[in-house]
Amino acid sequence: MLTILGFTMIATFLVLIMLKKMSPIAALVLIPALFCVFVGKGAKLGDYVIDGVTSLAPTAAMLMFAIVYFGVMIDVGLFDPIVRGILKFCKADPLRIVVGTAVLAAIVSLDGDGSTTFMITVSAMYPLYKRLKMSLVVMTGVAAMANGVMNTLPWGGPTARAATALKLDASDIFVPMIPALAVGLLGVFALAYVLGRRERKRLGGLTLEEVLEPETETVLVGTGAGASGDGAALTKKAARTGGSGSGTGTGADLPEEDDDFQGLDPHRATLRPKLYWFNALLTVTLLTAMIMEWLPIPVLFLLGAALALTVNFPHMPDQRARLGAHAENVLNVSGMVFAAAVFTGVLQGTGMVDHMSKWLVSNIPDGMGPHMALVTGVLSIPLTYFMSNDGFYFGVLPVLAEAGQAHGVSSLEIARASLVGQPLHMSSPLVPAVYVLVGMAKVEFGDHTRFVVKWAALTSLVVLGAGILFGII
Repeated sequence: MLTILGFTMIATFLVLIMLKKMSPIAALVLIPALFCVFVGKGAKLGDYVIDGVTSLAPTAAMLMFAIVYFGVMIDVGLFDPIVRGILKFCKADPLRIVVGTAVLAAIVSLDGDGSTTFMITVSAMYPLYKRLKMSLVVMTGVAAMANGVMNTLPWGGPTARAATALKLDASDIFVPMIPALAVGLLGVFALAYVLGRRERKRLGGLTLEEVLEPETETVLVGTGAGASGDGAALTKKAARTGGSGSGTGTGADLPEEDDDFQGLDPHRATLRPKLYWFNALLTVTLLTAMIMEWLPIPVLFLLGAALALTVNFPHMPDQRARLGAHAENVLNVSGMVFAAAVFTGVLQGTGMVDHMSKWLVSNIPDGMGPHMALVTGVLSIPLTYFMSNDGFYFGVLPVLAEAGQAHGVSSLEIARASLVGQPLHMSSPLVPAVYVLVGMAKVEFGDHTRFVVKWAALTSLVVLGAGILFGII
């Protein structure tokens, strides 16, 4: 019964948010609360929620202060050279922009933190997508898939969890998987190329000069993440297309919503060019401390945010203005995380996750025993989407490994196969970082889910196929 209710609860949640019948926050809270009552454990709902909130509180704190930190770094111009470099490469070509999104997300993912990756990637690419009226779900989908493949780095989380759960060395799991993961990343780049060609065909093309060519009129716009509290002068740019697609129109003024292109405004009042190298060194030190695990990540970002605000904006009114400018993102993301805590708390507290995983394992045909690595790879795709990495790697993976060992399949093969589902996992509603991605990109979570699931599942299957072909899995 718990197995059926668990699958039904997840399916209900996904259907409602994809059809936009409920907001993600409301669905994450109300649906599990309702199913908790159905299970007959409504009296324990409070305990389940508190347990879930307690487990996710450090993540919420990390995201809150990470958003403030990287928001301040964007304000002061730390990432402006990256944006200019991508602009130069992309040349206002939708194809290059989508491929550039995948490449940037993959590079930034080397720090092992999805939230950081998404904040930097969206901050750099969002103005281009908005300015050219490109599909924002293409940006979020490509970034999530690239980060999902790179999330398998030993310091990214899944590999370390698999190694811990099965008492293996993380390098023994990861290093042999590199060829398969490289094929998966190439698959993401190829998909980005295809999606970019589709966007180019839909929109036509612009030259770089047309995108950046200013009109004489200037306007004052709200701050967002790029200007001071009282607004900043922004040059309005003419929007014209070089093709016959349904682009931005010929000679039309830039619409109000496209004022987000201010991310590239070289004259915004929050720039701190004299502190550029201090901010760069601070960021490198922070990322190094994360990788080396000198302190817990929430503590590092708390200290980093406090130091960045104090040095770059020593006056209290300026600090309040920066905090206010990023308050919406902080509230949206932290709200999502605490709402997700209700969902995970009920799933785990009622025992639904345990029953679902045991049911899946028990229904594996006996003839598939010698192929448990393949079975693990296939199961990792939906299971890491429907449950947290902790739930899968510490709850399900040991059972799969034990079943594999009974048929002569090594735990190393099982561990490697368990990494296959990460490209899809990064878009799971139980992953806090995905809310950073869709929140900063101003994309509905349901729209992102509808777009990315099929492509991310395909990417996972590419990794699995490459692993089998190379004899790794």
